[in-house]
Amino acid sequence: MSPARFAHDAAHYDVIVAPVITEKATMVSEANQVVFKVRKNATKSEIKAAVEHLFDVKVASVNTLIRKGKRKIFKGTRGVQASVKKAIVRLAEGHKIDVTTGL
Repeated sequence: MSPARFAHDAAHYDVIVAPVITEKATMVSEANQVVFKVRKNATKSEIKAAVEHLFDVKVASVNTLIRKGKRKIFKGTRGVQASVKKAIVRLAEGHKIDVTTGL
C-alpha cells in the first residue's frame, strides 16, 4: 500500500474524536443512529467519509451540533467546560455500529 493511503487513513481517525455513550445517545441508537464527538472544523462530508471508511458501513445522513462551553464551579474551583461538536450519524438500512467495541 502506498504511504498516501496511510496518510488518508490517519485523517479519518482525526475527524472522529470519540463516541458519545449517554442515555440519550442509546435511545437514538434504536433508530439506527450513532452519536460521535468530532473535530470542531470537521464538515458533514468529512464525517460521512470517516464513518464509512472506519466502520465499513453506509451512512444515510449526518446532522451536526455544537454544544457551547459553560462556566462551572466544582467544589469551590471555577472552571470552563470546552465547546464540543457532535455528529448524529444515521446509518442506511441493514448497517449497524457497536460503539462499545471500539476501533
